[in-house]
Amino acid sequence: MPSIDYPLAKLIDYQPPLTRQPDFEEFWGETLAEARQHDLSPLLEFVEHPIDALDVRRLNYAGFGGHRVHGLYLRPRTDERTPVVVVYHGYSGGAGEVHMHLPWLMLGCAVVAVDTRGQGGDTGDPGGYSGGSTMGWMTQGLLDPHEYYYRRAYTDCVRAIDFACSRDELDTSRLAILGGSQGGGLTLAVAGLDSRVRVAMPDVPFLCHFERAIDITANGPYLELQRYLARYPQHTDTALRTLSYFDGMNLAAGIDPGCRMLWSVGLWDDVCPPSTVFAAYNHCPVSGADGRKEMAIYPYNKHEGGGPAQRERQIAYLKNALTLPF
Repeated sequence: MPSIDYPLAKLIDYQPPLTRQPDFEEFWGETLAEARQHDLSPLLEFVEHPIDALDVRRLNYAGFGGHRVHGLYLRPRTDERTPVVVVYHGYSGGAGEVHMHLPWLMLGCAVVAVDTRGQGGDTGDPGGYSGGSTMGWMTQGLLDPHEYYYRRAYTDCVRAIDFACSRDELDTSRLAILGGSQGGGLTLAVAGLDSRVRVAMPDVPFLCHFERAIDITANGPYLELQRYLARYPQHTDTALRTLSYFDGMNLAAGIDPGCRMLWSVGLWDDVCPPSTVFAAYNHCPVSGADGRKEMAIYPYNKHEGGGPAQRERQIAYLKNALTLPF
């Protein structure tokens, strides 16, 4: 079976050592507690939309540092409580347009779709950094885990769960999260940091097994790290230590075993190589034996993964998962 990486037989069992630092859980506990000192203060603005069956609102709330995070809050027009899907986007994207979220709305779910700060949506990144970086977001604050860009981004994403759980009209006992590429990495991070997540669907996830990703990746945002370390080789150990706090492999190890998960991987993916995805998958304690955890493998696909076929599979998976007892 073709692959740019290890043979599938090796990938299936690939489980490199975790790189968690001794204070990993303390670091994240303090980070989220600090963020929650800021009142969430959600603001909702009604938006006219041609699909009358939908209630469409622009959303913003307080994320990391109290900074405002923007997105969309979408619901079917109903008096009943609805399940909710929180959507995280890919690198350089944004919360998107209403039509992009119709599959989940058609299943009867509400949708919370949020920006990743400083990228392609409406959300800025006002905090600033004490050091320099290469083009993109991967190296901003890289020499200190407390300053690193993804500390802010991951926290913003967890605060989206806080928003969902604050809404009486949502049935958050049926709370799902999903995203592809960077959105897949954010999905793993949030599932690892917040046990309220009951269904997670990380598609071709980014931000996993950084050490190997930097070594073998030929395309995409991991090249930002390669360029930085080529320019500043003396910072390699410090940078890798910082990245360990944000590694999807380390975060996946903390996912609640009761969560239901549908993953995907493309064996020709040269942006998020298969071994980096399987490293996170195999450290995730959710059991595959009882069907709670599945990996959709696309042998001939690159970073697009399963594309439309995977979206159809996600729709069916989510519909089934939301009807099952947790």
